[in-house]
Formats: sequence, C-alpha cells, structure tokens
Amino acid sequence: MTRPSETESVWDYPRPPRVEPVHARLRVIHEGGPLADADGGFRVLETSHPPCYYLPPARIDWSRLTPSETRTFCEFKGHARYWDLQTASGTVRDVCWAYDDPVASHADIAGYVSFYAGRVDACYVGDERVRAQAGSFYGGWITSNIHGPFKGEPGTEGW
Repeated sequence: MTRPSETESVWDYPRPPRVEPVHARLRVIHEGGPLADADGGFRVLETSHPPCYYLPPARIDWSRLTPSETRTFCEFKGHARYWDLQTASGTVRDVCWAYDDPVASHADIAGYVSFYAGRVDACYVGDERVRAQAGSFYGGWITSNIHGPFKGEPGTEGW
C-alpha cells in the first residue's frame, strides 16, 4: 500500500484495477453532518483514474439514503447498484454505489460503499478534503499527492 504522503501518478496505476486497504479515516459530509465516517476502508486504483474509496456499510448513515433504480456494469468489478441522498433541499440522485457481488479480484469491496465527492458537500481522506474527479460518471477522490491528467478532464475525452 502506498503511504498518503507519497506522490502517485494515476498513469502508474494498474489495468485491470487493483483493490488495496486504506487505514486513514474516511469521511463524507453533507448539510453539516456526517453521511459516512470510517476508520478505514478500501480504494480501487485504475489507470488514468483517481482512486475510488469504499467505506464499510456499517459506517454509513442509511437513514438519509434511498435505493435508486440505477444499475451499472463494470467489466472489472461487476454489477453496481446506487442510492439517492434525501436532503432538506431535495434529492441528490445516485450519490453512492456498491458492488454486492463483485468479481473475485475485487471481493474485498463487496457491500462497501463509494460516494461521488462532487455530489456531497465534502469528502476527506484523513484530514485532507478531496477534490472530485471531473465529469458526472467517474467517482474518483483527488488528494494532493495524486497527479494526472485524470480521465474525465477536458481534453481527455478520447481515452
């Protein structure tokens, strides 16, 4: 596992993607309160993508989430399902997803939940607030030690 202070290029990440444990605190905040708060989880590393962080389901505030009808398929991870976030100002569609029965190489993330950093107020790895990966499809969390260019940024459409 890479230490959070080490510089990483997303172009050094593998294809197919790799799952690795994260021992830092992971938090998702929305409307002033925690939506998720965990003392670790997993991250998925894939060429050209910032990591997606997966948090344990027991550390999610499920009272604010409702199942979505959205389903997607990833050739590397399998079938994903999504949840909508219910807020005082309305519904945030497809704010998070999970793979209930991922392919064997990604079995560690079964049932773990990943959030789109750009659809909530803030996400943190340790004490660092992350930047969301560009685009509405990708869910990577960008920390200061992660370098691109990243898939989804302007000029990377053909990747």
